[in-house]
Amino acid sequence: MQPTNGKFFSDSNVLLYLLDKDEFKKAKAEEILFNNPVISTQVINENINVAYKEFHLPKQKIIEHIEMLLIKCDVMVLSIDTIRLAYRIFTRYQYRYYDCLILASALESDCTILYSEDMQHNQMIAQKLHIINPFLK
Repeated sequence: MQPTNGKFFSDSNVLLYLLDKDEFKKAKAEEILFNNPVISTQVINENINVAYKEFHLPKQKIIEHIEMLLIKCDVMVLSIDTIRLAYRIFTRYQYRYYDCLILASALESDCTILYSEDMQHNQMIAQKLHIINPFLK
């Protein structure tokens, strides 16, 4: 699942399937995690929030999940430049602002692929970033 050239970024929704019972999606998420994706602090925060509020997981299990992400992923911190790039993407594309932060983080990290279930499969962003839904069969 790793791109043949360049780095790749994982959206929050992909890594949340590590906690899911859907074996197909869980296996895809594990494959992505095994190849050391780039993620942002936003992805960490969204994983904590969804795991707690929607999945109702115990806090210790959430901490274990996040620690695994911190070990296996290259984590980039959102900056003022990321925010500015995100609102430029927001004005150009039809994505919600938080998705634009993910796109901006991927672009700032020089990723060529973004794995996401929520964004338009096969779309190119800024002629550099290819969105791929890893769960399409």
